[in-house]
Amino acid sequence: MDIKELVSAAIAARQNAYAPYSEYLVGAAILCDDGSIVTGCNVENASYGATVCAERCAAFSAAAQGKRSFSAIAIAGGKSSEKDELSDYAYPCGVCRQVLREFSDPAKLKVIVARSISDYREYTLEELLPNSFGPDHVK
Repeated sequence: MDIKELVSAAIAARQNAYAPYSEYLVGAAILCDDGSIVTGCNVENASYGATVCAERCAAFSAAAQGKRSFSAIAIAGGKSSEKDELSDYAYPCGVCRQVLREFSDPAKLKVIVARSISDYREYTLEELLPNSFGPDHVK
């Protein structure tokens, strides 16, 4: 996997974010086990509970394409005024972590949070969501 390609796709997806309330634009790019990359962006709503995070947007788009297994996700987010280098790392929220757990092995899924194509941090989902509950628990 080329991390820079995945981060680049997340940064590009960020440009499509719809965030008129928070002005916090987030892009995500998921690497599926078949080698394809599916992107998503956050979409806010005046009824805040209807807002969808970039990570879930990408995961649900991948699922809609029949993809059921993910190996990595890159996330890039920040205020709309931050164009070249983001000031901080955008970590996935708890709900997004749980959704990613549905489609991955938490010990193997790489979660990359990026400020730029060369400034990023890498974790496993297991590090971000220890002792998780997943599909294997309900079988």
